[in-house]
Amino acid sequence: MSFQLSQADVIRLLTEPSAPVRADVASKLASGIEDADLSEGELLAAQDILRILAKDVAVAVRCALSYNLRRATQLPHDVALRLANDVEDVALPILENSPVLTEADLVAVVRQGSPRKQATIARRPDLSEPVADALITGAMEPVVVALMENPDARIGADSLVKALDRFATSEAVKEGMAHRAALPMTVTERLVVMVSDQLREYLVAHHDLPEVQAAEIVMQTRDRVTLNLSQGSTEAELQVLTAQMHRQGRLTPVLVWRALSLGDMAFFEAAIATLAEVPINNARMLIHDAGPAGLASLYQKSGLPERMLPAVRAAVDVLREVQFDGGARDHERYRARVITRILTQFEEFPAEDLDFMLEKLGGSLTA
Repeated sequence: MSFQLSQADVIRLLTEPSAPVRADVASKLASGIEDADLSEGELLAAQDILRILAKDVAVAVRCALSYNLRRATQLPHDVALRLANDVEDVALPILENSPVLTEADLVAVVRQGSPRKQATIARRPDLSEPVADALITGAMEPVVVALMENPDARIGADSLVKALDRFATSEAVKEGMAHRAALPMTVTERLVVMVSDQLREYLVAHHDLPEVQAAEIVMQTRDRVTLNLSQGSTEAELQVLTAQMHRQGRLTPVLVWRALSLGDMAFFEAAIATLAEVPINNARMLIHDAGPAGLASLYQKSGLPERMLPAVRAAVDVLREVQFDGGARDHERYRARVITRILTQFEEFPAEDLDFMLEKLGGSLTA
């Protein structure tokens, strides 16, 4: 493409009374600015004309310019910024696609508060975490839903938590978040809790289920999902998860027992370390101490019910002995051995506590 604009061309462009003609010239000029054959002088001349056209009084001219420049890498930053801060019809193509706009530019536009501009930014490819956080902080629900549904948006864990805090009652935000390709484990765990609360309301309202019974069903479901989520997590992730659950009052004796009933020693170690407020390595040494004193002292410090200690010790002992082969019946065999150990070695176990422990252990068999 040959790019030659004389002084006369520039004068005609600036004095042309017809907005459609100027819009057509703007489109052609914008389309040609990415031409690799342009000399440095031609590129600078084209960019100067773009600056003039970006100030044109006719919205149609600026719209044509914005649409044709929306992906241009040679667009001067000052022109991109001017178009982004123009009226919405002019700004939207640039806001959605322009690679020239910086993170700070986008955050500034978000803070101006135009819902259409915010929604357009939310759909940008490869949206950065600070821009996503600005949207979550200042935009309304439909914009945040669009952000959650953008698979290319990078959204930090803290921002996701903020979205759950701001839009706790929004099904659309939670659904959009739940369908994202990847979520931090702590966010997923919290999201599960929020959905479970709604499930409890549904069970009570639609199945004439006593609320206490519905709450227990939801609790079991939530605990099973939480423990499933913990599988394959790193030690650091488990510590973060158990600390969060402890702050929320959800690191319960029943959950700790369910973890053991599933053979999840990693979660049990992290949970009891959190409850006892001791480093994970110290907790692990005490749990696996050959003598009975280590586990007992750690357990007492954790504040878990003392009456559960014999069953916990039995489950820990069996877990040390059992060899999982990856088969479908691994956990069933393990739980059967725990039940046998409790029944044969702890005859003094209170009947009501025994029934409770076996019920929770047996309930895990169907998890």
